[in-house]
Amino acid sequence: MSETIRPCSRRTFLGGSMVAGATLALGPATPSRAATASPNEKVRLGLIGLGWRGGQHLDALLRRDDCEVVALCDPEGTFLDASKQKAPRAKASADLRTLLDDKAVDAVVISTCNHWHCLAAVWACAAGKDVYVEKPLSYTLWEGRQLINAARRHGRVVQVGTQQRSDPLQREIRRFLHEETALGPIESVTVARFGVREGIGRRDTPLEMPATLDKDLWLGPAADLPMFRSKVNYDWHWDWNTGNGESANWGVHVLDDVRKVAFRDTVALPSAVTCGGGRVVWNDAGQTPNLMFAVLDAAGVPVTFALSNLPARPGSKEPLQYQDTQSGYIVNCAGGSYHGRRGGGVALDRSGSVIREFKGTGGNAEHYADFFEAMRSRRPPNADVTIGHDSTNWSHVINAAWRSASAEGLIPSGELPGGEPTAAIAGLLREHVAAYGTAIPADALRLSRRLAIDPAGEAFTGDGAAAANAFLGPREFRRPYVLAAEG
Repeated sequence: MSETIRPCSRRTFLGGSMVAGATLALGPATPSRAATASPNEKVRLGLIGLGWRGGQHLDALLRRDDCEVVALCDPEGTFLDASKQKAPRAKASADLRTLLDDKAVDAVVISTCNHWHCLAAVWACAAGKDVYVEKPLSYTLWEGRQLINAARRHGRVVQVGTQQRSDPLQREIRRFLHEETALGPIESVTVARFGVREGIGRRDTPLEMPATLDKDLWLGPAADLPMFRSKVNYDWHWDWNTGNGESANWGVHVLDDVRKVAFRDTVALPSAVTCGGGRVVWNDAGQTPNLMFAVLDAAGVPVTFALSNLPARPGSKEPLQYQDTQSGYIVNCAGGSYHGRRGGGVALDRSGSVIREFKGTGGNAEHYADFFEAMRSRRPPNADVTIGHDSTNWSHVINAAWRSASAEGLIPSGELPGGEPTAAIAGLLREHVAAYGTAIPADALRLSRRLAIDPAGEAFTGDGAAAANAFLGPREFRRPYVLAAEG
């Protein structure tokens, strides 16, 4: 296999309808192949990654009448075979480069492990494909920036899989908070991701890859390291070599909601972060935290991020809950609070009485439709690559702060910004840890210093910056799967 994937000079039929304003937004155009740009023509899709999320995409897209799945790709043969049963006319391949060479593919849907997201998407842009790529957009902040550059250079539409952004509910909430100002000024935001996950096991000997999996293609740019967990698939999320932990898994969805609803996308990155936590109780082979607390400064508004994958208490099967929230966010305002979650929300006054309830769809169907319309019109989609980049980077700076931390602890000492809401969720986590007693020793938790961030430069600054920035830059890519800098 060649180390260099050569960009294809053609454009898909959708590129031919680019209008002047969208051309400026998306970048330079290249020649279109001879085909109609009729809104009634189906978009021909190639799906890359057919595991849990990829399988969901396949099922949903096969039910739509505005697209056709023409190609399938996964290095795991069992996933590929199962998907082929659902889409028997689609071409099947283990190597995504085979799919990207296929001129019959207009766009790709990427649902690989995190470490493949940007490289696969950059190659797709260079091959003339538009891209729908799952969250988190990137494995590192640097990779996300290269994808933005590639998308603009090749004039491609890139939609990120933060589907809640396309739920009509979010427009209604934004009007309620910022135009009606029914709750008054925003004072702070609380973000929670509480959901029970089991441990991933710990083996004495390295896990053998199944015979059905092409290990080289699965690893791609990641290092070839031994794995001591119980299974290969999905649990790659909790290994820093291939994943970014829960903060960049479910966390990106909720943080993206906060960026859009609370801050109207005006805060690309926080200006400071402090993070504590650890991987505790399970004694498994996972590396990423299953317990985490972070405080971020978002243009002067404190944002508290709390995460736990443990049951609320030993012996329970239920997750932790803060007020009425498990996976969601609370916008704390002078006159009350808005409590948001996927597909709905509720506004409360200061006494806790319901002012208004909001119901949504979750955004899945609308997000696909928005992607297809963006391809036809060449306008930026709802979760354009730049938006997905910014939201993903909130998770990256949280993770980088934790990974560079040296002190012991979970909650920063002293007075916390954000007032009572921050203190309340900090107290909840303290009680959570206390319930587990000696199962969570103090030295199992690490706490960062307060790290300043330069949002424009997308980097930490000041004390501790060098150690934290090491987790934002490019990784050492395994050849030939190298993501080159895109100017």
